Amino acid sequence: MTLCDAGGNWLESVVVPANTGERAGALLLFAKVKEAWWSGKLTLIWADEGFGGREFEEQVQQQFGWTLEIGTKELGQKGFCVQRKRWLIEQVFGCWGRYRRLTRDYEQSPDCSRATLQIATLHRWIKRLRPAPNADPPFRYRNL
Repeated sequence: MTLCDAGGNWLESVVVPANTGERAGALLLFAKVKEAWWSGKLTLIWADEGFGGREFEEQVQQQFGWTLEIGTKELGQKGFCVQRKRWLIEQVFGCWGRYRRLTRDYEQSPDCSRATLQIATLHRWIKRLRPAPNADPPFRYRNL
């Protein structure tokens, strides 16, 4: 379970066994986030349909004081269509997929898995500060 901000930056993760349900994992993540110093600024959480349900939304509101907004498909939508705000977490997962240690479950403990996620995120932020020089010249159309 992972939480990112509106800019697609990783904030917190909880590594849970595969047989843990989405909602139970989310509650573990929210409890960990609530302990963070920055959690007081958190007011709204976007989630996908797997976290939907009036009871769960009310539970999050009562326990943590956050509004849970579920991204749903448009009525009559068929096939793939980009859903509102869903690309943020998919971007984080996609960037993590570039790291060999995260493509397979090599780690023996959840703490090691979480540390590997942190290292991958730090590497991504460092690359943003100083991007690698590009040897290729920018693309230009030929003058005809």
